[in-house]
Amino acid sequence: MMKPVKRPKPKEKELRQLYVKKSKPIRAIADILGCSKDMVYRSLQGYGIERRTNKRRSKLIDYKLSLLERGVKSKGIRGYARELGIDESTLRHHLKIRRETG
Repeated sequence: MMKPVKRPKPKEKELRQLYVKKSKPIRAIADILGCSKDMVYRSLQGYGIERRTNKRRSKLIDYKLSLLERGVKSKGIRGYARELGIDESTLRHHLKIRRETG
């Protein structure tokens, strides 16, 4: 019976770069660093790096509401959504929520 290969624990700097700054998923980090995803989970916890929730954060949050509205006004909802690389309904929903919450 073969023993599993022992891999070194990922360095904190590498994890912060890949997980926090580049927003890579844990499985991708494990592949890049050549370790198990469990090792990545344990290392994140050990270094006190807060895990992301499963809920994906909309990239539209980074845009000011006024900028989004100007884009829609100049290119139309469909054209601006296409330019942003999102579905038209996603843009409509996001604008509605942002206008309601202020």
